[in-house]
Amino acid sequence: MFTGIVEAIGEIAELRPVSGDLRLRIRSGGLDLGDVKLGDSIAVNGVCLTVTELPGDGFWADVSRETLAHTEFEKLRPGDQVNLEKALMPTSRLGGHIVSGHVDGIGEVIDRREDGRAIRFRIRAPESLGRYIAPKGSICVDGISLTVNAVEGAVFELTIVPHTLEETLIKYYSVGRRVNLEVDIIARYLERLLTGSHHAAATDGQDADSKAEGLTFAFLASHGFNGRR
Repeated sequence: MFTGIVEAIGEIAELRPVSGDLRLRIRSGGLDLGDVKLGDSIAVNGVCLTVTELPGDGFWADVSRETLAHTEFEKLRPGDQVNLEKALMPTSRLGGHIVSGHVDGIGEVIDRREDGRAIRFRIRAPESLGRYIAPKGSICVDGISLTVNAVEGAVFELTIVPHTLEETLIKYYSVGRRVNLEVDIIARYLERLLTGSHHAAATDGQDADSKAEGLTFAFLASHGFNGRR
């Protein structure tokens, strides 16, 4: 597990295609690897990777076909910079939010504009992820834990403060940039818990998932939620 608080910016040192998969060597930059051992996890642009070798200036990791298919990793090239975060320890501060390192989809930056010393971004997520993104909720963008300002459909807005701009790669993002997205893990599990039995009850010959419309106010109301505070 991770927090989405980027610890250092690393650099892709080497890419080795192996039988359709990929071996990746990353220079860790300012990331302290003194307490990292083989088998540990490090988030690279929000993707949880397992350390397979520690050559001294960084680490090697394997990237599966599944990961290549659902992230922007296949577009990485030697020299590209990446956000890095080591996995949580029991004594770590949860400074961001709970992040699994499992990318849900790829978003696209559609607007960037200055706002005082901050920068505002608008990012379009896949339509299927829109229902998990809430105003003032959390989202992970290339491994960065961020607060959502506003949501319109599957488009959400972020305000990036100077510290985050300084410590992560987001300062380089321009319109058209594609980014790895991980939605709030609690929202995903909450939907599954509330709708799981409903999906399983489909008996008209259709696939159960084809009947699912996600977590809606109508569904909640039918199960006793009235929205009052």
